[in-house]
Parts: sequence; structure tokens; C-alpha cells
Amino acid sequence: MSSNDVVIKLTDLKKTYRMGTVEVHALRGVSLEIRRGEFVALMGPSGSGKSTLMNILGCLDRPTSGEYELEGRAVARLSDDELAAVRNRHLGFVFQTFNLLARTTAVHNVELPLLYAGAPNRRERALRALERVGLADRAFHRPNELSGGQQQRVAVARALVTEPAIIMADEPTGNLDQATGREIMALFEELRQDSITLILVTHDPSVSAAAERIIRLVDGHIVDGAQPEGS
Repeated sequence: MSSNDVVIKLTDLKKTYRMGTVEVHALRGVSLEIRRGEFVALMGPSGSGKSTLMNILGCLDRPTSGEYELEGRAVARLSDDELAAVRNRHLGFVFQTFNLLARTTAVHNVELPLLYAGAPNRRERALRALERVGLADRAFHRPNELSGGQQQRVAVARALVTEPAIIMADEPTGNLDQATGREIMALFEELRQDSITLILVTHDPSVSAAAERIIRLVDGHIVDGAQPEGS
């Protein structure tokens, strides 16, 4: 694996929260590489640090110490505005609870990242993203007119619409029945054909089984899966 293939590189990453007089060490020296187009799953018990790690990877939080390089850029050196631009243009997010605006249509929900970015052709691009996830015929339905699986497909379309290099999904099947969850995972697997890097947090072994690599965290440490195969 060449250095050009590495899209995410963490070196001795630590995150400490202070709760009153108590320090909570959420991450304790995490080093990790993820290559372009890879599908990885983050797993670990409650309190293992996987959500903290996901927030840092998604540029939603900053580490206490250590280095994070995203596509060769040192994240610590980016301003808040630059971080916002990275989140909007390079990263796509999918959440367990869908996070859709209830009073507006699917296509408008998908348009939102483009609206924030001031991008042109927003409606056309949003419709194309919905078609990609199999929901072209539901574009003008509101969330309460869609099933849970359809709502999550809208959320995936919203993550895809900016054509990000990386998609991060936090328990994306957690609110879905098993059959619908398998459909969403099949959709994620299709995205790998476009060399999109997928990072998924899950507690479900049947979900993580779809990933190329499982990264396991315990008490803020990576105990397995820190390096891609063949590195």
C-alpha cells in the first residue's frame, strides 16, 4: 500500500474529557490508517471510545493530543471555517435516527448540504442522488410518508449528494428491522464500486461482517484491526 492510498492517518491520538474534578480518557493513544475505498467497521462495548473516535474522524471534535491527517492534510491546522468546508464537501454522514427535516420533502432534505455549500444545480443533483438509492419515485414525499428504510435511503442520498470521498455511518441500521437493515447494507456495499471510503460504527456482528476490516476498541485502545491488510 502506498502513502497515496491512505486517506486517514491517526498517530497516538488521545481525547480526555473533564467532568468536574474527574478526567475521562476516551481515547488513549490511537494509531490507525484507513485507505481510499476501504470499508471498515468500528466496534466495541459501550464506553470503548468508538463514538468519540467517529466524531474526531468526522471533524466534529478535536483530539486532546496526537495527529490526524485527512487526505494528507493536518486537521489540527485547519480553521473552524476550513473544517466546516471539509465536513460539507469531503465527508458524508448517515445517522441511526435519519435526522431528516419532518416538514419538507425528501428531495429538499437531500438538497440541504448543497444549499449550505452554495452549490449550483441543487435540485438536479438531489434528484440524481435519490435515483441512485432507488427513491426517485418518492422525491416529493415527506418523511412521515416514507418507511424507516426509505427514510434511511434519503439520508444516504443526502450523504452522497456532495460526492464525498468518505461516508461515515453511525449505527445506520439500528432503527431498522433485519430485512430493511440488510437492504441498507447492500446499498453501502454498492457504494464501494465508486471508491468511496466507508466507516461504519455498529454493535451488530451481522452488520460488521459486510466490512473489509473490523477495528475493535476497548477502553480507548484499538485492540484489533488498526492496519489495513497487506500494509
